[in-house]
Amino acid sequence: MTTKIQYFISSSGVNPVKDFIDSLEQKQKIKIFHIFKLIIEYGIHSIPQHTKKLRGTPLWEVRILGKDNIRIIYIIPRNETVLLLHGFIKKTQKTNPKEINIAIKRYRQWLLTNDIF
Repeated sequence: MTTKIQYFISSSGVNPVKDFIDSLEQKQKIKIFHIFKLIIEYGIHSIPQHTKKLRGTPLWEVRILGKDNIRIIYIIPRNETVLLLHGFIKKTQKTNPKEINIAIKRYRQWLLTNDIF
């Protein structure tokens, strides 16, 4: 069974996570797409060292470690689907609530336009 990775796309057609990834250097993109490949082939639980639950929310983050500390916030809205909501470069020890709020807002928008049952 494979896992599907889905990007959040705004009502105006903007794909903010893809745009974020496109803005990164090639080496950073390679790291991200390697992790995405593992998720697709083996499931999100195959990469526990690259995921972390965001306490007090239904959200998780993919952590691309190294000098850049890239984060991609996601949620699993249905079995075997990972919905990518927001990407950013983490600059502090604790995830900025602003980044979490962006992801929650996008998830709410996604819920309004998708039938998850």
